[in-house]
Amino acid sequence: MGGEGGARRTPGRATAYAVCGAVLLGGCASMPDHGDLRGVESTPRQDTQVRVFAMPPQEGASPVVIVQGFLEALTSDDPTYSTARKYLVGKAAKNWKPDSSTTVLDIGPRATPERSGGREGGDVSFTLDGTRVAAVDDQQSYTPAEGKYLQTLHLVQDDKDQWRIDDVPQGVVMGQSDFVRNYMSVNKYYFASDARVGTASAAVADPVYVRKRVDPTTQMVRSLLAGPTNWLRPVVRSGFPTGTALADDAGPLAPDDQNRLTVPLNDKAEGVGQAKCDAMAAQMLFTLQSLTPAVDEVELKAGGRRLCSLTESRSEGIAARGSADGPEHLYFIDGEHRLQRMSLGSDAVPESVPGAFGDGGKALRSVAVSRDEHEAAGVTLDGKQLYVTSLSSGSPLGNPLLTSVGATEKDRFTTPSWDAQGDLWVADRNPAAPRLHLLGKGDDTPVVVSTPGLDGRINAVRVAADGVRIALVVESGGRQSLFVGRVERERESAGQEVVSVQELRSATPELEQVTAVSWASDSRLVVVGKETGGVEQVQYVQCDGSLPETGALPGLTEVQSIAASEDSEAPLFATSKDGLLWLPGGGGWRTLKPTASVAFYPG
Repeated sequence: MGGEGGARRTPGRATAYAVCGAVLLGGCASMPDHGDLRGVESTPRQDTQVRVFAMPPQEGASPVVIVQGFLEALTSDDPTYSTARKYLVGKAAKNWKPDSSTTVLDIGPRATPERSGGREGGDVSFTLDGTRVAAVDDQQSYTPAEGKYLQTLHLVQDDKDQWRIDDVPQGVVMGQSDFVRNYMSVNKYYFASDARVGTASAAVADPVYVRKRVDPTTQMVRSLLAGPTNWLRPVVRSGFPTGTALADDAGPLAPDDQNRLTVPLNDKAEGVGQAKCDAMAAQMLFTLQSLTPAVDEVELKAGGRRLCSLTESRSEGIAARGSADGPEHLYFIDGEHRLQRMSLGSDAVPESVPGAFGDGGKALRSVAVSRDEHEAAGVTLDGKQLYVTSLSSGSPLGNPLLTSVGATEKDRFTTPSWDAQGDLWVADRNPAAPRLHLLGKGDDTPVVVSTPGLDGRINAVRVAADGVRIALVVESGGRQSLFVGRVERERESAGQEVVSVQELRSATPELEQVTAVSWASDSRLVVVGKETGGVEQVQYVQCDGSLPETGALPGLTEVQSIAASEDSEAPLFATSKDGLLWLPGGGGWRTLKPTASVAFYPG
């Protein structure tokens, strides 16, 4: 619907409906009605308040124009792709499933005519090609991709001598800018199978991509009821009974003037008890609040009667997103290798933490504080030993829980990390025996975590609060890349727990060197890294490998650590050669303290 790098005017120009009314968008580019179709490229990014609908094929349109119109229709806001289907004929029109996948290319697909003639009545084929960036499957799950895209469109003349497409690849394809204009990332929520935060179930974010202007509320409800994506499914459960779906007569869903959304369900949900219904409503509420702040309450109905309703205040006792409470302090290691902390108030003053880590008796290279801020795990300055101690006055240091025999500091322990269940994670980088350790809550016996499919050495570990997702910076072949894996736990017959990290997937495919990482929300991380030949940058990434619209952050050089919280209200901190810095909203980085080597939030 427009072009990056080529002027075209298309008779298949779309009609766009703005918030204030309908306006006809003139062709922002031109397209030939004869000759080769050399570039079917992405639409430049447009106002998100504008809805774009494709035009149907015009009488007598050439094959070039038909192909152009069809590809543009794939990027429109037509809810069912009914206009795009008008460019098809025969079995293609009946069997095409646009919702089966979305292929994202760096720019829109290039179409080249390949063959004319050869079938009765005349025919022509166009080759579509481009460079893959990502794919979204039928579960709306995003996966980074690479390599060539190569597909074929075949056209014939119908019984009215009009050119139409009779062979089409399944799904839709578009350029990256059109994907950003059309889709947005939203979290749906399920419960961790084996994890709780206090007395509440641990809610786990499952990010999916939905079309922005095609009734996203109803899309998200349907997606939530359909169940978790395949990647997350082994470690979560849903509160909804199997087969639960929207009622057949459910129309587009929207909150009322009290910010309450009523969701009518089918008969599979009838008869659920209060506790079960509350869990279902919590999942629904968390999911919808990820989409819009306009929902304060969810009411579930089935069989024409009200099942239950749930507000945000009541949901806190049912399920927890992230830690049960937001952080009270920011922590950092000062120039004398002691653990310091600072409250998050405006008049914050740094102070030494109570206990052994704050008195300077043991020089520290890195520390992690438990999410309830009662304990801390510290690695000594030489990286050899891991200690765990209480953050209370007079608490002793005790003996190290783990010791690394790596030859150098860089071959020893990483910075540790806590989940919200009180489990502690740390990697030993010893090349002779690299391994990921887990120390369960209240258990001093480490478990070696298996990492099938891991190619390289773990240089950083950050576990999500829910305990079922873990971010690993992995060094391999001169690169340091960020991967997110799924934590699976099983009990052997003897009762011993077996823990593994499964299906590691890249979260920063475009970065060659990732040097620091921190979870920054339920499904987002903040990373420090650089592209090949590029400069160091600080940016947000989604745990599925996609980039949020607010990905870029103000530049910062020689970053040593980055501190973000899954509580979105907590500010962002970092350490660099300039000391401890923070990032106020709408401004650049500001120095708070000239000497600090590492800064971090609980976790």
